[in-house]
Amino acid sequence: MADENNGIKRNLKTRHVSMIALGGSIGTGLFVASGASIAQAGPMGAIVAYIAIGIMVYFLMTSLGEMATYSPTSGSFADYASKYVDPALGFALGWNYWFNWAITLAVDIVAVGLVSQFWFPNVPSWIFSALALLLVFLINLFSVGVFGEAEYWLSMVKVVTIVAFLIVGVMTIFGIIHSDVNVIKNLSAGNHGFVGGWQAVLSVFVVAGFSFQGTELIGITAGEAKDPSKAVPKAIHQVFWRILLFYICSIFVISALVYYKNPDLLSASTQNISVSPFTIVFENAGIAFAASLMNAVILTSIISAANSGSYASTRMLYALAHKGEAPKIFAKLSTRGVPVAALVLTSMVGLFAFLSNLKGGSVAYTWLVNASGLTGFIAWVGIAVSHFRFRRAYVAQGRDLNQLKYRAKWFPFGPIFAFVVSIGVIIGQDPQSFTSFDFEKIAITYLSVPLFIIPYVGYKLVKHSKVIKLKDVDLD
Repeated sequence: MADENNGIKRNLKTRHVSMIALGGSIGTGLFVASGASIAQAGPMGAIVAYIAIGIMVYFLMTSLGEMATYSPTSGSFADYASKYVDPALGFALGWNYWFNWAITLAVDIVAVGLVSQFWFPNVPSWIFSALALLLVFLINLFSVGVFGEAEYWLSMVKVVTIVAFLIVGVMTIFGIIHSDVNVIKNLSAGNHGFVGGWQAVLSVFVVAGFSFQGTELIGITAGEAKDPSKAVPKAIHQVFWRILLFYICSIFVISALVYYKNPDLLSASTQNISVSPFTIVFENAGIAFAASLMNAVILTSIISAANSGSYASTRMLYALAHKGEAPKIFAKLSTRGVPVAALVLTSMVGLFAFLSNLKGGSVAYTWLVNASGLTGFIAWVGIAVSHFRFRRAYVAQGRDLNQLKYRAKWFPFGPIFAFVVSIGVIIGQDPQSFTSFDFEKIAITYLSVPLFIIPYVGYKLVKHSKVIKLKDVDLD
């Protein structure tokens, strides 16, 4: 079924929407980085940080859900920012988000090559990277239904692995599976489970924030969902609790079974799967093929992230072109409702970044990666501001809140809390670089910020746009 306004195909089922959001936020952040979080802040410190960020993400998802069910669009928060706040904000958010996912696609493609060498160390990594890029391109080329189905099963692999991990972990904790681990000692390490004080906990906020990024994909999928008024609210409730339970329970199990000073927790990386905290727990439980199992899961996670990233950036570029904020060619759709030109450009950017790394241009590649680093948090700020303005405009124009198909709770606390925490995380990336006047570090860490500000200011200067008055906000 085609959307009457823009010709896209509404072929994403409710289960697709739920799994895309779930898969978008469960990846190497859980399977790899969670170990470093425990080593940094201790078991209780890591759990507190992930709970706090999880609550913030819940508010963000409900804010986005209210707007997405009211006005489903592939442009998601970039469109909402243009309609409810200022066209300049939507323009900057849209281009910034497209760039972020295009570069993330390249990062994931490089990671596929590195992970694949676990099994094939003598085969050049670029071969696996090229095959992964081709696979992702083809999945996104056919139709949104094919993308949704592929992402559903890729995400399912991660969910099954986490459930199996939690079952094995709980059985080990209660001694059903033989283990000589001192659970009480592990959980109470440091100062009752906290290590490094609040500064360490705050540093894990950043890691947790990166781990939860991808949940905003719900807003983009709403534009191609068969029934967004049902699919989006259901996805928000399901995904939030699953993500929170998966992260918190997984970190609890890792903390209980692996001492926080275990050097393997800090050395875990996609290049060294044998020291993933998940692998350590599986191996301690006597599962001999744990390293190969986790390598396969992490490979699946990376391909899933690349797949979601290609979809998100393609749809955002399409939405920008549809509003006249990008060349018109990117608004053209195939007979299957796919913006092919937008997909090709996104894949080319991913290929360029990948080749810059392959050809020894590691400096250029590093700058590209850093340039996209904070974009997810900037998008979250945009969601919070847009929802705050949407709700105020809705009330100011005398509309009945009971008429909303999905209504975010705890307004205005939710968007204000999400805004404050997101800004705090952005500033807290590397505050020491400011106190030491290390301008190179500042440039590398905060490169995403000027890449958002420049298009915002440029649009204001060229178009002379202003913040839309509440009574003039177009809610129809």
